[in-house]
Amino acid sequence: MTETHTEPTLVFDAPASAPEPEEHVLRSVLLAPVRARFWKELVYVLTVFVLGCLAVAYLFLGFGGGLYLAITVIGLPVLAGVLLGGRLWGRVYRALAKDLLGIVVAPPPPFAPASGLIGFFRSAFTDRAAWRAALFLLAQAVLGVAVGYLVLVGVAMTMFTALSPIPWALIRPTNVDENGVEHQSMVQFGGLYLDSWPKVLAFALVGALGCLALPWLLRGVCWLHGLLTIALLGATTRDRRVTELQESRRTAVEDSAATLRRLERDLHDGTQARLVTIAMALGRAEDRLAAGGDPSDLIAEARAGSKEALTELRELVRGIHPPALELGLGPALETLAARCSVPVQLRVHLPERPTPAIEAIAYFSVAELLTNVVRHARATSAWVSALPGDGRTIAVTVRDNGIGGVMTPVDGALGAGSGLSGLAARARTVDGTLTVHSPAGGPTVVTILLPLAGSR
Repeated sequence: MTETHTEPTLVFDAPASAPEPEEHVLRSVLLAPVRARFWKELVYVLTVFVLGCLAVAYLFLGFGGGLYLAITVIGLPVLAGVLLGGRLWGRVYRALAKDLLGIVVAPPPPFAPASGLIGFFRSAFTDRAAWRAALFLLAQAVLGVAVGYLVLVGVAMTMFTALSPIPWALIRPTNVDENGVEHQSMVQFGGLYLDSWPKVLAFALVGALGCLALPWLLRGVCWLHGLLTIALLGATTRDRRVTELQESRRTAVEDSAATLRRLERDLHDGTQARLVTIAMALGRAEDRLAAGGDPSDLIAEARAGSKEALTELRELVRGIHPPALELGLGPALETLAARCSVPVQLRVHLPERPTPAIEAIAYFSVAELLTNVVRHARATSAWVSALPGDGRTIAVTVRDNGIGGVMTPVDGALGAGSGLSGLAARARTVDGTLTVHSPAGGPTVVTILLPLAGSR
């Protein structure tokens, strides 16, 4: 257990005047029909209705024609092409969901056919993303076409009802009842004719109330579309897991290669050069001794060079695996805090010791974050903590009182060049996560959640 320090509490002021909940709800209801979201969702429903009709025809003609031609050689390529074409449809629907609904759906992995003609067809007919896209297009026959048609008819009728006084005043249409009596009415409900201003305005009021309900109807339909798009056109948990594993493997390989290059450069430019200097000094000392001279100054120079070489070797070893980690993460973090030029308050409480790999990731992550604090944050203090997280995890947090403004995640990923993408990738290699909170003006808080034992 490392000494515990009291950490400062962050207090955020509430807005000076926040609208009452009732006022906020009333405003949302009244303004919903004129907001951009309503019109985007209306365009979306109209678009997927048209696309749904085309998709049904695509499935019927494509699979029907392919099955009909299955008795010939042409049928197999047609079926494979129609099935893989579902991926293109999925790309269109994902773009619509992103642009009109604001729903970002991660695409499935690209199609990777096996070698050879037979391998290509086998890959096409076993492509899960293509089959899920075909199922999505089939579902559009119900949600996109049938439900979309009813919604669009309801929208058109509601808007016509709300605006009915305008054509009634301009056109004055005439209807004749069964008794031959003329009524200036556009709409008839049994024996009731809307042939006066009070009746027409009452009818329009019903339409206006319907217009207030339309945005919520569209929102519900679009919510169902969003769920269907995410479920059938997005990357599955397995796909994301495979992508993460591939990315983690690539990161680990690149990290190892970078470490080897750094060690090679440091050994070549530092330790090797000093050993060459020592060898030359000893060679001159040997020549001087053979000539009867005093080689003590050269021997002293070689001794000093050997001490410097040993120091550099210790630094290299510390960069590979810090000796302080042999005692645990707490003592290793104490060493980092003591070396940091910015005052660091440290809090470590780990009832169960993590595995060496997790300790190494936590140590080097804190080391890099403290380096960023010294170089970029303009901070006067920093706080480091390593505490138990949820379940069998540890939460390593580094906070400073600097200027903030660190690049934050974009579309779920840390921006390249932020200095944190490498730490996030390193954490992902063991199924860990890295989160950043750094508003302009500070403070910056970086939290790394790591498992107690590496999962890979």
